Amino acid sequence: MLIVVTFLGSLAWSFVFVALPFQVEALSTSGPAGTLAWTGWILGVPSLTAVVTGPLWARYGERTDPKKVCVIVQALQGLGFVATALSHSVVQLFMARLVLGTVGSFSTLAFVIAGREADPTAMRRRLGAIQSALVIGTLVGPLPGAVAAARLGFRLTYLIGALVLVISAALLQWGLPSPPPVAREAGASRRMPTREIAIAAALILVASSQETFLVSVLPRVLPGLGVGADDVVEASGLLIFVAGAAAAIGGLVAPILAEQIPERRLLLGLLVASSVGLVLLGSARSFWPFGLLRGAQCLAIAPFFPLMVAQVARRGDASSIGIINAARVGSGFVGPLVATSVLATGSAGLLYVTLGAAGIATAFLLRRA
Repeated sequence: MLIVVTFLGSLAWSFVFVALPFQVEALSTSGPAGTLAWTGWILGVPSLTAVVTGPLWARYGERTDPKKVCVIVQALQGLGFVATALSHSVVQLFMARLVLGTVGSFSTLAFVIAGREADPTAMRRRLGAIQSALVIGTLVGPLPGAVAAARLGFRLTYLIGALVLVISAALLQWGLPSPPPVAREAGASRRMPTREIAIAAALILVASSQETFLVSVLPRVLPGLGVGADDVVEASGLLIFVAGAAAAIGGLVAPILAEQIPERRLLLGLLVASSVGLVLLGSARSFWPFGLLRGAQCLAIAPFFPLMVAQVARRGDASSIGIINAARVGSGFVGPLVATSVLATGSAGLLYVTLGAAGIATAFLLRRA
């Protein structure tokens, strides 16, 4: 049931996320540069606030009942979606998204629950399954979300997403038993050194930003790939679908790869391959080659996060997992902000090279860590 609930939560977020850049364009009264700046902040601000609140929710869940806390988080997120639907200006939309981020991330609590598995191999597989559920939700949601936004409008699209979150919270409340509590002595003995947590968080922030950056700039990128103005919303959903399918496969094979290749070497190879794939995006001149390259790049980077979480879960407590997942969530702010900032003054090719270079530099950090 935890996997199903994780999938539904991810589905709800991805269902509405693809429409956000186009809603910002519809509401904005600023020029192109101002609208692009609003897009980056509105898409990223929930992740920015969740970076702060996510570890706090994780610690609260560890000290009480992570299942009940996860139910509360999903219900509050549903209310946040309703507030987003009622926004009539970019300022209102920004405030709604800002408040939405304060309720944290349900995925953090899902990882905390899964991290209580005693067997390391079973835990790695369960964490991989949760990551795959997150990715599959991201895979399934954008295409129908784009169609709903184009056919039904933005407001009804957000209300549908809110309904999915409420259903998910109900299934979690009545369909999953609470996990066994962890003794405080055991939790204290599993705390990781601060330096190791900081390095792991930095690695995940950079790696995950390679996944999260693109949606915020699709209205600017797709016309350059030959997509017409009438097709850009649905083409966005299709592109996110292709990338999500590749990422879902990557998440599923993560535990298999970890059993065959030493983890450090595997993580290094994944990050380098993804970074090279990003640079190659600049060579695409039409939609389908771009989509194939983006799918390959997402396939490379997808196993990175569950493998890192498995390392932390074996050695750290819920707060450590919360910080690591906060870095992943924070990439939802950093990625769009970097993308819109670079594209406001430069080209798409410069954006891909910038993100790829950051990945290569982080790979050297991983090698030395």
